[in-house]
Amino acid sequence: MTDSSCRLYLITPPRLEPEAFAPLLIETLDAGDVACLQLRLKDLVDDEIRRACDILRPLTQSRDVAFILNDRPDLAAECGCDGVHVGQDDWSYKKARTEVGDKAIVGVTCHDSRHLAMEAADAGADYVAFGAFYPTTTKDPKARAEPDLITWWMELMTVPCVAIGGITTDNARPLIEAGADFLAVSSGVWDHPEGPAAAIKAFNALV
Repeated sequence: MTDSSCRLYLITPPRLEPEAFAPLLIETLDAGDVACLQLRLKDLVDDEIRRACDILRPLTQSRDVAFILNDRPDLAAECGCDGVHVGQDDWSYKKARTEVGDKAIVGVTCHDSRHLAMEAADAGADYVAFGAFYPTTTKDPKARAEPDLITWWMELMTVPCVAIGGITTDNARPLIEAGADFLAVSSGVWDHPEGPAAAIKAFNALV
């Protein structure tokens, strides 16, 4: 695997107002290569999530960027999302797959567990997510992972892996060199000192 095979998996800020956020999202996605955008909004009622999907999904998909919804396979299917990401405490992979169908993307959080990752891959997950690799303020991580976990996975399995957790342009290199297929980044883009577009360009230069 070469460095050029690694791509950016962008996660939205934990709180946003969709209409106000839309211009910033456009500017960010237009700054460089982004494989997918995960809409991750916590503690919102379903109608607010639907509204965010209705506003942000077309902007994302029209740029050939996959639109992934966090946690909610039911709303992902209803709102025309390209897929869903589920954690270990959310819907099971099997239930999520049944909800979104065979053609949708289903990714699974696996923390630092080789066992959970192999179970997800064997069940049919489209990708597994390992982390957190670094301290993060976006969420309270349940585990800390090391880059050698990625190397082990990529040498053994063909299912893509996503590295997540506190990733910035300053600390991403070990994860790229370990063989990560995707870098999942939130604050490392949105809170970049030179702005999100500059962050996208910097990440693209790394990979």
